[in-house]
Amino acid sequence: TANVLVFASHYRMAPLLVVGLALCLSGTWAVDKGNFKTCEQSAFCKRQRALKPGESPYRALLETMELTNTRLTLQLINDNNKVRLLLELYRLQGNITRVKINELKPLKPRYEVPDVLIREPTTEPLSVLSQDENGVVLSLGVESQRVIISARPFRLDIMEGSDVLMSLNSRGLLAFEHLRMQEEKVEDGMWEETFKSHTDSKPNGPSAVSLDFSLPGVEHVYGIPEHADTLRLKTTDNGDPYRLYNLDVFQYELYNPMALYGSVPVMVAHSAQRTTGIFWLNAAETWVDISSNTAGKTVFGKMLDYVQGSSETPQTDVRWISESGIIDVFIMLGPTPKDVFSQYASLTGTQSFPPLASLGYHQCRWNYNDQEDVKSVDAGFDEHDIPYDFIWLDIEHTDGKRYFTWDPHKFATPKEMLQGLMDKKRKMVAIVDPHIKVDSNYKIHNEIRTLGFYVKNKDGGDYEGWCWPGSASYPDFTRADMRAWWASMFAYDQYEGTMENLYTWNDMNEPSVFNGPEVTMHKDAMHGSWEHRDIHNLYGLYVQMATAEGLIQRSGGVERPFVLTRAFFAGSQRIGAVWTGDNAAEWDHLKISIPMCLSMGLVGISFCGADIGGFFKSPSTELLVRWYQAGAYQPFYRAHAHLDTPRREPWLFGPENTALIREAVRQRYTFLPYWYQLFYRAHVTGEPVMRPLWVEYPQDLATFALEDEYLIGRDLLVHPVVEEGARGVTAYLPGKDEVWFDVHTFQKHNGAQNLYIPVTMSSIPVFQRGGSIIPRKLRVRRSSTCMEHDPYTLYVALNLQRTADGELYIDDGHTFNYEKKEFIYRKLTFANKVLSSVNLAPDAKFTTDSWIERIIVLGASKPSKVTLKTFESAC
Repeated sequence: TANVLVFASHYRMAPLLVVGLALCLSGTWAVDKGNFKTCEQSAFCKRQRALKPGESPYRALLETMELTNTRLTLQLINDNNKVRLLLELYRLQGNITRVKINELKPLKPRYEVPDVLIREPTTEPLSVLSQDENGVVLSLGVESQRVIISARPFRLDIMEGSDVLMSLNSRGLLAFEHLRMQEEKVEDGMWEETFKSHTDSKPNGPSAVSLDFSLPGVEHVYGIPEHADTLRLKTTDNGDPYRLYNLDVFQYELYNPMALYGSVPVMVAHSAQRTTGIFWLNAAETWVDISSNTAGKTVFGKMLDYVQGSSETPQTDVRWISESGIIDVFIMLGPTPKDVFSQYASLTGTQSFPPLASLGYHQCRWNYNDQEDVKSVDAGFDEHDIPYDFIWLDIEHTDGKRYFTWDPHKFATPKEMLQGLMDKKRKMVAIVDPHIKVDSNYKIHNEIRTLGFYVKNKDGGDYEGWCWPGSASYPDFTRADMRAWWASMFAYDQYEGTMENLYTWNDMNEPSVFNGPEVTMHKDAMHGSWEHRDIHNLYGLYVQMATAEGLIQRSGGVERPFVLTRAFFAGSQRIGAVWTGDNAAEWDHLKISIPMCLSMGLVGISFCGADIGGFFKSPSTELLVRWYQAGAYQPFYRAHAHLDTPRREPWLFGPENTALIREAVRQRYTFLPYWYQLFYRAHVTGEPVMRPLWVEYPQDLATFALEDEYLIGRDLLVHPVVEEGARGVTAYLPGKDEVWFDVHTFQKHNGAQNLYIPVTMSSIPVFQRGGSIIPRKLRVRRSSTCMEHDPYTLYVALNLQRTADGELYIDDGHTFNYEKKEFIYRKLTFANKVLSSVNLAPDAKFTTDSWIERIIVLGASKPSKVTLKTFESAC
C-alpha cells in the first residue's frame, strides 16, 4: 500500500500546484478573518490560555464532603483569593458521571443551560470505599470503576481496575472567575472589551470557567462540530483552539478551527481499547484546546519508541474554556462507540424521525423567481425523468423580506402553486428567518413588539440590528411564551397561503446581525435577566424548536415536521435537519462535506448534508456530477446555489451530464427503504446514520483517521470520487474475515485490504457488506410518495459463513402514528439456504400494499430449485 500511496501523491501533486496558483491569482475567495476574533482577541480566552499548567490554586476541603443517595458535594477553595466553589458529583444511569462546579455563594445566580437535557438524568448511588486526609475513593458501581478525589491540589481521576480512564484538573488548569464588584485597577478586557468598532460593556465583569481533562491511551479525538476541518481533531498547541460560537461566517475557509454556524460541545475519544465522551454543557462562547504527547512524532519516531521500548503511554489532553455560566460536564464512559451514542442520547435525545419524503432529493436556489419559474422547474424534472420531492423558496419569495408573507406579484396565488405540487405528490419548503423587519405596517413585528417579545439591548429598548430586510429586531426565543406564539403563527389561518405540503427552513439563526460584532448579536443584549453572552449558542436551537412545534400544531399533532436549520446546539438532533452552510463550488468543499457530516453524526446529528454543487461560485460540470453522486449517499440531499450564480438545474449541462445526474438521483431513490429504516434506528438508539468506519471496526487502527470513505449504517461502504480528473480511487475495505460486494457489478472483494478501483464519470464506488440484507425499491417514480405502495427487492449479500441478516421497517412515512405502534418491523435472516423473517415488534400493527417482489442473493451458487413458504401470521 505504501507504493500505491506514494504513486497517488505523485500524480496528484501537479493539479494541486495549479489550483494554488489559480487561488493566488483570483484572490477574491476567502473569509475576511478580520471580522472574527482569534483567542488572542477574545479577552477571556487570552486570560485563560496564559495560565501555566501545574500551578493549581484549588484544594478540596474534604471535611465539607456530604454524600446522599443521589450525589456527593464537596467544597473547593482557591488558596489565592479564598473564593469557595461547590463541586457536585453524580453517578448517572448507563455509565455516565456528571461533575458540576459552581460558586458556593455567587454574587448573583450564574446561568445553567435549560431545555437541552430531555429530563433530569436518573442517578445511581455512590459509595465511599476509603478516605484519608489526602483524598477519597468512591465506587461507581460498574465492575471495578471508581472515582478518586485528591485534595491538594484538587484532582479527580476515574479508574477502571488499574487503568485511568480520564483525569480532571490533572494539569491544574481548573479556573473559575468568580462574580465580583468592580475593582479600581482592572486588567484589560475584564469589565469592557472592544473589537473593531464594537464595545462589549460586560456589566458582570470576568466570569470565565475552564477545566482540563487528560485521556491516557488516547491518540484520536473527534466531534465538537461545527468546523470545516478533518474528522480526527488536530492538536492546537501551535495555533488557536477550536472555537464553538455560532457565527454567520461568509465564505468560510477550510482546515482551520474557526467557529461556524453551529456548536455541539461534545468530544468523543477513541482507542482500540475503549471509546469515551465528554459533554460540556455550556452555551456561552467556548474554546477547546487539544494537545497530545505523540502529536509531533512521525511514524518513524513512534517505531523508534517501540524498538527502544519507550514507556510513554500516548495521551491526549483537552481543555475547555467558556466565557460564562458554570462547569457542568457529563463524562460518558462507553466502553464501546455505540455505548457512548446511547449515553449521549439518554441525556439530549435522539435524531428526530423525519418524514420519508425528506430523505429524497431537494431542489433549491436563491431564488426561484415566481410561480411560473417553480412550475417550469417542476416540469423540467418530469421532462428529464429525474425524481425529486421538495422544491425550495429562499428569501425573495416574501413581501419585502417579511417572513410569513408572499410577494404579491411573484407569488400571488401560493395555494394554487402548492396544489399543483400536491397533485404530483411533491412538496415545498419556504424560508422563515428569525430577524423581523421593523415596520409598523407588518403584523408580525407589531405583535412581537406589543407583547414585549423582542430581545432587549443593554439599555432596555428593543434590540435592533441590520439583516436582509434592513433594520430588524430579534424575537427572544429563550422565552417559552414567545416560542408558543411563534408556533401559533404557522397555523393555516395565520400563515396565509400555506398548505400541509409546505415545510420550513430556518436560516440566519446564529443569529446573524450584519452590523453586529462578528456579524452576530451584542453579548450585552438581554434575554430577560440573562445576557446574550450566556445563551448565545442556544438561540438557533430555540428558533428551530419553535418552528417545528408550529408545524406539528398546525396538523393537530398528527404530522411529523421537517425543519432545516443552519445554527444548532446539543439537542438540535431531536428537531430536524442541519446543513453545512454557505460552501463553495470547489473540490475541497466537496471533500470536506464528508468529515463535517461524520463529525455531526458522532454527536447525535444524523440528518446532515452539504449544498450540492457548492453555494458560492459555479461548479465545473465534472464537479457538479461528482457532487450529485457523493450527495446521493449522504443523509440530507439538497442542491442549492447563490443568487449571483448561473442556473444549474440538473438538465442544463448537456444530455450526457443529465444522464449521469439522473442515475445518481435514481440510485438515491432505490435505497430509500434502507435510509428510512436507518433513521428509524437512529431515532430509537441514537446511532449515527452516516458513520466513520471505526464505529463498526473499533480495533482496526487503519480506520481511525479515514475520512474519504464512510459507512451508511453497518452495511453500505461509500467511497465517493472527490478528486478532479480521477481515473481511480483506493478504498479501504475493513474486516479480516469479511467480504464486500460492489453494489453495481456484484463483484466480491475480501476485507482488510486497500482496493484500487478504476473509475469513469459514471462510477460511484459503493459496497454492500457480506452478511447483510438491504431492502430497496427499484421502480423509481417522480417522488418518494409515488413509490409508497411499490414492491421491495431484497439484496442478500452472503458472508463467508453463507449467512446474512437485515431489517425491514415500514410505516405510513409521515405521521406520528408509529408512536402508537402502527408499523411493520421485521428481522430478515438467511441461514442454511433459507431466508426467513421474524417480527421484531409483535405488538405493532400496520398494513401495507407493498410486497417483496424479488430477492437477489450475492455470493451464492445457482440453486437447483427454490421453494416459497408463506405463513398468514407472518404479516
